[in-house]
Amino acid sequence: MQQRMATANNIRQRLQATTNTVVSGQTIRNRLHNFGLRARRPVRGTTLTANHRAARRAWCTQHVRWQRQQWAQVLFTDESRFCLEPADGRIRVWRRRGERFAEGAVLERQRFSGGSVMVWGGISTRLRTPLYHVVGNLTGVRYQNEILQPLVVPALQAIGPRAILQDDNAPPHRSAAVNTFILQARVNRMLWPANSPDLNPIEHMWDEVCRRAQQHHPPPANLGQLLQWLQQEWNGVPRACICNLIHSMHQRCVECLTYNGGHTRY
Repeated sequence: MQQRMATANNIRQRLQATTNTVVSGQTIRNRLHNFGLRARRPVRGTTLTANHRAARRAWCTQHVRWQRQQWAQVLFTDESRFCLEPADGRIRVWRRRGERFAEGAVLERQRFSGGSVMVWGGISTRLRTPLYHVVGNLTGVRYQNEILQPLVVPALQAIGPRAILQDDNAPPHRSAAVNTFILQARVNRMLWPANSPDLNPIEHMWDEVCRRAQQHHPPPANLGQLLQWLQQEWNGVPRACICNLIHSMHQRCVECLTYNGGHTRY
């Protein structure tokens, strides 16, 4: 099926316009069900242009044959934002008809989710960096002074002489000041295809930290407590879990190539 987001009524109208065949929308749905097609929520992914897909194919072609010892040299890094009151569209409430606004049936939330914190971190099979709290806007100068110099360079030195830094193409990471520092510090930086969070295993590290933090009861009372729990859970993720995430890099490359540079299940 080519136009997967077309509604049954859209298909019915096009069928009538092109073949002068009149059927109901339910008939269309029944036929689709017979072919195993059901209406489901689409997976959300970043926008991928033809250039993005070409860059992802090229990157995966270059790295798909890497062995685990080569991936072990990479420090995967990223920033992530966590809300005090995360929006969870999966929350459900038990109520009868007419009880939409009944006591206990309304999920109360503050505007803007009660605030948020941004953190930075890095992982490899050999180590994890401290979880750094990014206060305010992260600029290129701040990225250099607060993250690269005190956190990234020592981590790369601990990994070994062949260590590689992975960071994405966010403006602070690619500023002129940062590029100059990278050259002067002789940091081996990995070229990274744009719009490719699914290729970065640290994204699943953030998911794991978030799940662990949400298990605290009662929920965090303020941003300071949220940050404390995030740092605690960041340090509490087993090393074996981090290794498994990084060991998935081969399969990530394989899937990306399978889908011609498109979205993967990661």
